[in-house]
Amino acid sequence: MKFIAQVASLFLICFLVGVLPISAYKETSVSNGGIISGKVVFNGRVPKRTIIPTRDKSVCGGMRKEPKILVGPDKGVEEGIVYLKKVKKGKPWPKESLEVPVLNQEKCRFSPKVQVMRKGKIAIVNSDPVLHNTHGYLCKKMGKQCKRTVFNLALPNQGQRIEKTMKRPGTVKVDCDAHGWMLGWMQVVDNPYYAITGADGNFSIPQVPPGKYTLVAFQGYTGGIEIPIVVKANQELKITAELKK
Repeated sequence: MKFIAQVASLFLICFLVGVLPISAYKETSVSNGGIISGKVVFNGRVPKRTIIPTRDKSVCGGMRKEPKILVGPDKGVEEGIVYLKKVKKGKPWPKESLEVPVLNQEKCRFSPKVQVMRKGKIAIVNSDPVLHNTHGYLCKKMGKQCKRTVFNLALPNQGQRIEKTMKRPGTVKVDCDAHGWMLGWMQVVDNPYYAITGADGNFSIPQVPPGKYTLVAFQGYTGGIEIPIVVKANQELKITAELKK
């Protein structure tokens, strides 16, 4: 009986851990927050990949070359993802984060190609009159090892929409098993302290409670880097995050 009771207790603990959030983000007012601002840069050579559509050319287009990383004349990285890790409490989530984000497939391209989303539902949409098989992989080491499948969806019909739930934070690489050149990136976050860089590579993350944090800057080609930072009350912290391959 004692053994059965121990097993039952262990089962209950495992059940509760699986159901209840262990460290859910807590929204609160931030009256003395600091601002993290800066720029993501890449000083290396910008390589290009050659895309040769082998099927559905009337929809997908012809052969072309695309840069693996978008870099401006001043070395700023466009569509870089910047976020803080493991923030327990702070500013409220933005209203737009309550909407279900969309990953669209149009002309055999992902749109948006890069996005940040809150844990929860995402809608996978096929706007093309051809089959797409959308495959998302959870990455380790900030985009350098992407093997674990988090969704694998066949969408044969134009206008088809399937919703999936992203249950854990992390970097997700997205491709299409039917069109191997298609590539997208998603960052699933558990707190609202994130940004996507503009064409100049700049970003800003406001209302950060004073304290020590780890700032992550990520781009699909280079992977990510982590920068330990200290945010002080009512001050702006300026950061230059250099990505390297």
